[in-house]
Amino acid sequence: MIYIITHKRVKLPKLDKYLPLQVGSSLHEHLDYLTDDTGDNISEKNPNYCELTGLYWIWKNTKDDYKGLVHYRRYFGKSDFSSSFEQIYSYDELKGFLQDHDLVTSYVANFKQNAHDEIMIHCCTEEIFGKLRASVAKCSPEYLSDFDKFFNQNKAVLFNMMFCRGDLFDEYCQWLFTILFNLEPQVDLSSLNAYQQRLYGFLSERLLNIWILHKELKVKHLPIVNTEMPMKEKITNYRRQITNQIFYTLKK
Repeated sequence: MIYIITHKRVKLPKLDKYLPLQVGSSLHEHLDYLTDDTGDNISEKNPNYCELTGLYWIWKNTKDDYKGLVHYRRYFGKSDFSSSFEQIYSYDELKGFLQDHDLVTSYVANFKQNAHDEIMIHCCTEEIFGKLRASVAKCSPEYLSDFDKFFNQNKAVLFNMMFCRGDLFDEYCQWLFTILFNLEPQVDLSSLNAYQQRLYGFLSERLLNIWILHKELKVKHLPIVNTEMPMKEKITNYRRQITNQIFYTLKK
């Protein structure tokens, strides 16, 4: 099953095995969707964990052979600068990619800075970053060299979107939430602004890259169809695609 993470009622694609999941539902009026406040859940952490409350719910409360997470406005698709539902890959198409890959996730984004400096700009502090590294060192010390390697490069996959076998999905969640739950009591969110307080969602985007790097997974990177994409973002994505085409042509 592919779970569409949402916090509001939206128009959804009519695709088999795509199912909307309302996150932060313990804090808001329920919609006519699955909610993340049943069973084993962390729904109340949604203001700081974002889509991760949905990720946690999927991990703890489902036994699908294949599990995926997308967003109400972001889906795996065939074009980075499309907003059309028709461009979204079906469940069977995504499953087909796993014949030759371990994981489906988003395109690789390139930063002007290295990943450490980039996260400092947007949502983190040096103190929190140090505590994050220490949490990785405590919970998964074998990942520490990959942590340093990732944050010294200037590229990443973002959005916390993924599709893979259910057992691999669950393995990732076990690793991720062990680190984040160890980190959480050490962090004072009051020093951050409202946007930055979505901290654990942002940190997990980077941690996914470290997990992939350490496990040497074979990854299928796909464009993202954004069904609410403004024209400015379409132009930005188009320019990025052209730049990447030039880069890979020169590399060859």
